[in-house]
Amino acid sequence: MNASNLILIKLVLATPWLIWLSVCDCKRHELPNRLTFGGAAVMAAVALAAGIDYLLGSLITAFLSTLFLLLPFFLRAAGAGDVKMLFAAGLTAGPPGPEMVNLLVLIFMVSLAGLLLAVVMLLLRRVNTARLKHYLRCLFDFRYDREAGRKAMPPPDTEACRVPFGVAIAIGLWSYLLMQFIHTI
Repeated sequence: MNASNLILIKLVLATPWLIWLSVCDCKRHELPNRLTFGGAAVMAAVALAAGIDYLLGSLITAFLSTLFLLLPFFLRAAGAGDVKMLFAAGLTAGPPGPEMVNLLVLIFMVSLAGLLLAVVMLLLRRVNTARLKHYLRCLFDFRYDREAGRKAMPPPDTEACRVPFGVAIAIGLWSYLLMQFIHTI
C-alpha cells in the first residue's frame, strides 16, 4: 500500500469520526470512550494493514503525543477524554518519522487549532474572560490583589470556563492528515 492511499484511507475513515467526537464535545463536554477507543481500534487496524513496523511507529507517536496533555490533565485543565482522543490522534497520524518531525507537526497543529478555537470563543463571548483577565493581571500588574481576584473568578468546572479541546484535536489532526496527503501527491 503506497503512502498516498494509506493517508487517503485515514482521511476518509477519520473525517466522520472526528466530526462526531467534535459534536459530542461541543454539546455535552465529553468524549465517550466507545468513540475514542473505537476510532483508535480502527486506526490501529489500518496501521496493522500497512505493516507491523508502521503499527509500532504509530503507537510510539500515540504515546508521545499523549505526554503533551499529561501536565494539563494533572492540573485539571484537560479532561481524560482529551488525553484519550490525543492518543487516538497520534495513532492515526502514524509513525513519528525522522527526528520526530511528524509528531512535532501534529502537536503544533493541535496547539494552533486550540489557540484559534479559544480566541474565536473569546470573541464570540462563549467563554468567561474572568480567568484570562486574572492571569494577565497577575503577570503584568504588580498592584493587583491576587487573592481577591482569585475569589472573584468562577469555578473552573463551570460551562463558562470550558473550551472543547476535542474540537481542537479534531481540527489539528484533520489538518495534519490533509497536509500529509497533499505532500504525498
